[in-house]
Amino acid sequence: MNFCRFSVFAFILVALNADLIAQEMLSMEAIWHSDQLYQIGVGKLNFLKDGRHETRLIGNTIYSYDLLSGKETEIIFSPGYALRIQGYQFSDDEQRILIETEQEAIYRRSKRSAFYVWDRSSKSLYPVSSEGKQMHATFSPDGTQVAFVRGNNLFISEYLSGQEIQVTTDGQPNSIINGSSDWVYEEEFKLVRGFEWSPDGTRIAFYRFDESNVPEILMTRYNDDIYPEWSSFKYPKVGQAMSTIDILIYDLASGKTTKLDLGPINDQYIPRITFTTSSDHLCVTRLDRAQQELTLLLFNLISGTSQNILVETNPDYISIHDHLHFLPDGKRFIWVSEVDGWSHIYVYNISEGTGKLLTSGDWDVTDVYGVDDKRGEIWFQSAQESPLNREICHVSIQDAKVDILPFQSGFNEVILSPSFDYIVRSQSTLNTPIFYEIANRNGQSVRMLVDNHQLVEKQRKFRVQPVESFSFHGASDTLLYGWMIKPPEVDSIVSHPLLMYVYGGPNRQEAANEWIGQYYWWFQYLVSKGFVVAAVDGRGSGARGEHFRKMTTLQLGHYETIDQIAAARYLGAQSDIDEGRIGIFGWSYGGYLSTLCLLKGNDVFRAGIAVAPVTNWKWYDAIYTERYMQTIESNPIGYAENSPVYFADQLKGDYLLIHGMADDNVHFQHSAEMARALVTANKQFETSIYINYDHNISGGNAQLHLYTKMTDFLIRSLQLDED
Repeated sequence: MNFCRFSVFAFILVALNADLIAQEMLSMEAIWHSDQLYQIGVGKLNFLKDGRHETRLIGNTIYSYDLLSGKETEIIFSPGYALRIQGYQFSDDEQRILIETEQEAIYRRSKRSAFYVWDRSSKSLYPVSSEGKQMHATFSPDGTQVAFVRGNNLFISEYLSGQEIQVTTDGQPNSIINGSSDWVYEEEFKLVRGFEWSPDGTRIAFYRFDESNVPEILMTRYNDDIYPEWSSFKYPKVGQAMSTIDILIYDLASGKTTKLDLGPINDQYIPRITFTTSSDHLCVTRLDRAQQELTLLLFNLISGTSQNILVETNPDYISIHDHLHFLPDGKRFIWVSEVDGWSHIYVYNISEGTGKLLTSGDWDVTDVYGVDDKRGEIWFQSAQESPLNREICHVSIQDAKVDILPFQSGFNEVILSPSFDYIVRSQSTLNTPIFYEIANRNGQSVRMLVDNHQLVEKQRKFRVQPVESFSFHGASDTLLYGWMIKPPEVDSIVSHPLLMYVYGGPNRQEAANEWIGQYYWWFQYLVSKGFVVAAVDGRGSGARGEHFRKMTTLQLGHYETIDQIAAARYLGAQSDIDEGRIGIFGWSYGGYLSTLCLLKGNDVFRAGIAVAPVTNWKWYDAIYTERYMQTIESNPIGYAENSPVYFADQLKGDYLLIHGMADDNVHFQHSAEMARALVTANKQFETSIYINYDHNISGGNAQLHLYTKMTDFLIRSLQLDED
């Protein structure tokens, strides 16, 4: 009998061994030091105006393809080894192509490059300028000129003759910027290019930033030289001086520049400018510094007069978007607002100042993709079915009829062709990698573009565990959504350590039903080591209406921390999770929350990791912080009670603090001050500093090193060898 039992047991072991040999194992190198687990995208799709063709950069050649068949139709431009194409854009008539090469990153979105114009008719290549790299190079409407910024000044290149027109001359580093934005506008308003051509090409409207009174931040880089390299840039923090903004109009015919009258207040924001369908009218978006009053100013550039076509106020704050669209009749415009408590689309009458609601209901419009002027329809994304999913819809401007395209549940997004006859749809879920397909305007699939089948195959080979969505009622009986990944159940008696992943910033979602990229594989790796991994969206997250989204106003971190602690208690009460071995990890705003949770929830969390955390809001930029927290003088309690540096003495668990020293966004100052506070409180902690790395800590071996460091910390701190 014993021999039989041993034989059966041995057979099972052999079978299991053979099974394991056949199974490909996840590794940190595969996740963070190769491209085998990265999803494939479609890149930047450039549609041709006929709506039936699109162009792509493959290798160093620009091809055109038939949208429906996918067949190559033309080699548009192939420079050989003459230059490396890193970006391109067509002129309005599609006869010229602006080629970008030699890119040099500046901040998150800005860069300087060398630009050339390829003339498709003459087969000629023209440099935009031979006087140095350019920023924001943009064709004029007729394609014969290119406007750009160099050395903080605005230029116009007449590239056929090789002549340049210098529009401004007063640009200076850390002082005056023409035609581009300062650091904080780029980061928080996503404004990079600071000029716009008029529709007929006779005028250019442009920004002039005077940042001379804005305090500077110093960055240090270490490059094996005798002395380190120092650089500085203007970075306005809470309550500090901001750039003063002028909007100027350059008239190409006369060569004259005029300044618009933006009102008597200098301490305000101008986050957007846009021409209407007329070259004589420019709309300027004006936002007060408290970000509670937004005005759309419509300027008549001939008379110099202006009128308010919309004034919107909010007791919390108003978020900036890019969903302003003027209709061809010149009398109406499209706008997105939260005035009824949910984000919805309106059509406004310019002369009357009245708005008509086009979408309605207890759900949010989460994006607007475009306006089909010919058919009178607006294409948008919504969260009608659930805050976790996204639908694709279009609404009639005439009768407000909403049509939802018949796509399966998940996270759907689209790119529209110029004719609006076809769309490129992407869709993913928590468990299925993103795919891209061509569909017609009714949502019927035409052909697959990218299916990411290689990731599906990797899921099978690695025998990944399913990501399971769940919901529960937390503090104040608030319904919260989350997801969880568990190890395969072998023994129901075993309880596992839990890692909670958090971001938690305003209007963000981590629990949405969409693919989470490389984190999916890292979390699967941790699960293979015995962890349960979970994420929960607390109060302040998106797609649940204005009240839920804005309830964190004036007390960032307060409700979010309460909700993460409640989630940890809820999950820790489950039989297969060890409530004594719960850790939390976050980056940026998530690092801020993971630190607060570890300190304020020290009876719940045993370990915490914070990468590039905000540790006191007074050290972060003015636009973001004042939007949600106002100033220290007006909200001293909000700052004092929600800044981790003031709670360092409450640390009980293990804490790993990580930061890149060249982080231009959340400065190293945050972690330095946190470390100082912990030492003052005589609290032990671990730290890892990434020299010369910015907020993303990526490139070279950085990600592999970083995630190996964090994985080892979690295994050690949550003691996986415990029974």
